[in-house]
Amino acid sequence: MNISYSWLKDYVDIDDITPAQLDDLLTFSGLEVEGVEKKETIKGGLEHVVIGQVLTCEPHPDSDHLHVTTVNIGTDTPLNIVCGAPNVAAGQKVVCACVGTKIYTSDTEYHEIKKGKLRGVMSEGMLCAADELQLGNDHDGIMVLPDDAVPGTPAKDYFNIKDEYILEVAITANRSDATSHIGVARDIVAVRNTREGKHLEIRRPTIADHLTPQTEGTSISVEVADSTLCPRYTGITMRNVEVKDSPEWLQSRLRSVGLRPINNIVDITNYVLMEVGQPLHAFDADMIEGGKITVKQLPQDTPFTTLDGVEHRLDQRDLMICNEKEGMCIAGVFGGLKSGVTTNTKNIFIESAYFNPVSIRKTSKRHNIKTDASFRYERGCDPNITEWALRRAVYLIQQIAGGKVCGEMIDIYPTPIEKAKVEINYQRIFNLIGKNIPTEIVKTALTSLEIEIEHESTDGLTVRIPTCKVDVTRECDVVEEIMRIYGYNNIDFDEWLNSCLSYSKKPNPLRLKNMVSDYLSASGFSEIMNNSLTKSEYYEDNPDFKAEACVQIINPLSKELNVMRQTLLYGGLECIARNINYKIFNQRTYEFGHTYIRTNANGEDLPVTKKFAETHHISLFVTGDVSPETWHSKAQSADIFYMKMFVYNILKKMRVNESRLVLEPSNSALYSEGANIVLRDSKKVVATFGCISRNLLKRMDIKQEVFYADLDWDLLLKNYPNKEVTYAEIPKFPSVKRDLAMVVDKSTTFAEIEQVARQAEKRLLQQVTLFDIYEGKGIAEGKKSYAVTFILQDTEKTLTDKQIDSVMAKIQKQLESQLQAKIRG
Repeated sequence: MNISYSWLKDYVDIDDITPAQLDDLLTFSGLEVEGVEKKETIKGGLEHVVIGQVLTCEPHPDSDHLHVTTVNIGTDTPLNIVCGAPNVAAGQKVVCACVGTKIYTSDTEYHEIKKGKLRGVMSEGMLCAADELQLGNDHDGIMVLPDDAVPGTPAKDYFNIKDEYILEVAITANRSDATSHIGVARDIVAVRNTREGKHLEIRRPTIADHLTPQTEGTSISVEVADSTLCPRYTGITMRNVEVKDSPEWLQSRLRSVGLRPINNIVDITNYVLMEVGQPLHAFDADMIEGGKITVKQLPQDTPFTTLDGVEHRLDQRDLMICNEKEGMCIAGVFGGLKSGVTTNTKNIFIESAYFNPVSIRKTSKRHNIKTDASFRYERGCDPNITEWALRRAVYLIQQIAGGKVCGEMIDIYPTPIEKAKVEINYQRIFNLIGKNIPTEIVKTALTSLEIEIEHESTDGLTVRIPTCKVDVTRECDVVEEIMRIYGYNNIDFDEWLNSCLSYSKKPNPLRLKNMVSDYLSASGFSEIMNNSLTKSEYYEDNPDFKAEACVQIINPLSKELNVMRQTLLYGGLECIARNINYKIFNQRTYEFGHTYIRTNANGEDLPVTKKFAETHHISLFVTGDVSPETWHSKAQSADIFYMKMFVYNILKKMRVNESRLVLEPSNSALYSEGANIVLRDSKKVVATFGCISRNLLKRMDIKQEVFYADLDWDLLLKNYPNKEVTYAEIPKFPSVKRDLAMVVDKSTTFAEIEQVARQAEKRLLQQVTLFDIYEGKGIAEGKKSYAVTFILQDTEKTLTDKQIDSVMAKIQKQLESQLQAKIRG
């Protein structure tokens, strides 16, 4: 929000502080100033322009319309200036642009006055017309000043041209009280009175004291259908207004804060908005069909065209300002195409209302319309200032547009909103602040913020909070107001540092997360972080993630962010697609993140605490080449085994024994080929990995293979051993390798073979690996041949042939009995 430094001076005395000092004052009191911009009222600031007196004026010897003048500009030597103005004459007091002056023809284009010859005569400046210096529109001749003008006076001082400073203030959602110049002035008064011992007060602008009817005619009536959506509606009818351009001072004020002047009526409503923070809307009274306004909701999908010419389909929850036939305005958000005031308008109805902030915020987001009015209504305007703002607008209209009040003022306010009553205790204030401060400072801070002290005792105060401070309802809120006005930097810190010993729980999730992150980063992966909000479109007709299980966002920012993510997959694919668009084809990324589902997706009536589940996952993505092409080797592309290596390495780092893992094929539609890693004892899937299906890649606009893995981090933490790692020396006794080739059913997996073997021999069998698969000649239909290596080792002694044969015989027997395997010779 833009705040004008000179405009602020209308309400508070700040002549003794600079804009830079005001920046610090506001920022350290809770209104962060993001920047201070210097704006020149006149482009160029009339630099090098002075008041002069024409001493002599002679015709140019080589021209019929030029004159050769000498001009006194307060220096020892007069300037020689060639002038083409028809009205130049000796003795005149004029405005002289000296060498170096920039004469602007637009905001960015100018020509600079230089010393040079005009038709053989030297000219050292320029005598200026009003429009050339942006001091008026007259171009009939040079400006001729009164006789009392003093030569040598800088034109900036003579015309009282002052630089304007604009402060860009960041207004947070809880500071609805500061969305205007008077609101900011209130904070300045409070800070300076509290910290500097000043006795400043806000200067209130003039309003129309009496709104008695001044002319005959029918006034507009109003009906509010739902007072919960519109707790207060104030309005008045004015007739015989003259709609025209606003006076220059009003236009200048609006331009300084970034608003475009339109006409005097609209400009006044905007002026009052920036002055006090209350949005107003002026209707053309003759366009209000039936002479009556109804504040109500319209049926779903009713078409409505706003002032910018865009047609919107209304939601049945949108509050509308309607006439007898149709909607005229989206309440608190934007006016309709037929609701505006034009140069043909003679009679107006001015609206000053208080709308439900939640309703306005939702409507604004539904239609993606952001206006100065919705910005304030969303944060909560002051319900008890609508009448004051209306009277202020009426006063300005009477002064500028000459309108007259018709009929009585309408004020529909069935349930007045009272000031919140809060009791505060001095000792609790000091405890929260961390410092005892004088009670007089406390009271000064509160009263300067217009917080009324209703009752005072030795222990504390009972105060009434103005309704403009919608966020101040509790004692701690009042303490926060005191603190920001007193100044957080005025709180002293003890020199003592107290600490206590605490033991982190084991396993330490953060340490383990950092360990895995370090491993992946060292292996060439980059960490990504995606939004936990995503679009529901991903889960429509999705066999792996049901749309009914999505956690919906009640008030989404957009259709692209309307549900919580059920998986990290889609965010990672969006990231890959974006990077590919930037010509980054080789990517290795990982993400730690939470996923969210509705556990009662089938409609079960569960307690709120059990309706939703949040789980922690780690996802890995690999695409493109994993090693570059060199002079002695070709580039190596990623494959499913490359991804499998990292998944198993992570499991190993999380101390999951490989003997506990079972590798099973994945039936997920996400993969063209994929696998699940299951914990043998609990039958829970701890990880899944594979090559993303072509259909999904096409949907995400990715034209190269992507390999993906997802690990259940919560399950890994749950299964992480609490006992310390024990180390053993390298075995002194050799291992023994034996191979078996067997024919099994085509449906039999290697995981089943490994499982049977480990069940047959749990102590000596160290490793089972597959080194060949064969189907074809010599193998029966529906069968295949596996060639498997078994590694046996005893850590205490060397294995004998008899022990080895016994173990292999036992394994072979179990394979034959459980899998109907036939050992090949």
